[in-house]
Amino acid sequence: MRLGYHKIFKHAPAASCLTKMVQYIRNYIEQEKKDMDSIRPEDVKHVVDVLFDAWKEGKQVFIFGNGGSASTASHFACDIAKGTLQRVYDHTEKRFRVISLTDNVALMTAFANDLSYDDMFSQQLNHYVNKGDVVIAISGSGNSPNVIKGVELAKKFGAKTIALLGFDGGKLMNIADHTVLVKSNHYGRVESCHLMVHHLIASYLHERIKEVSEPQSANSVAAEKLQQPI
Repeated sequence: MRLGYHKIFKHAPAASCLTKMVQYIRNYIEQEKKDMDSIRPEDVKHVVDVLFDAWKEGKQVFIFGNGGSASTASHFACDIAKGTLQRVYDHTEKRFRVISLTDNVALMTAFANDLSYDDMFSQQLNHYVNKGDVVIAISGSGNSPNVIKGVELAKKFGAKTIALLGFDGGKLMNIADHTVLVKSNHYGRVESCHLMVHHLIASYLHERIKEVSEPQSANSVAAEKLQQPI
């Protein structure tokens, strides 16, 4: 009797912790779902349309952010560049011209150290951005000075600006041309939603590009067959 009681007492705290952890996980997932539901699908569609036009017109796309948003910028650029390809070994296929401004550590830190942290994105854009290009800023708060400065410079050059935001959108909500807002005050969940949005956008762009590319692919195959000797 005493041994059995001792075992139950000994493992009771662990069982209690497990129950709390499971409940925390459930609550977190439920809240993440609510945060995703706060996003307006129409806003995401506008972003897809802008990016699709950039692909058609051969415009450049630049993406940037700080911290977790910096890694999302790199991930987003990767998925748009490679994830939208239909014929990866076809060098004639039209491709996205997309760059993450968070990947050149030497250039970022040079501007941050020699000028200021606030200049690290705007100064990079000074090198590359042209009228009609697309600039995507990712910021949980929407108030990061270096991100705001980058968007403001992009607008001066006539670029189209997009912002993925959280909380109440911050200052960028009223600066960027197109915004996707996650109405959440939790940075982690905002960043998770931004990742899901970028995967959604890349996936839909792949399908949309596929629709317009398939007739061209069929014509290319037919032309090659005609050129082959009988």
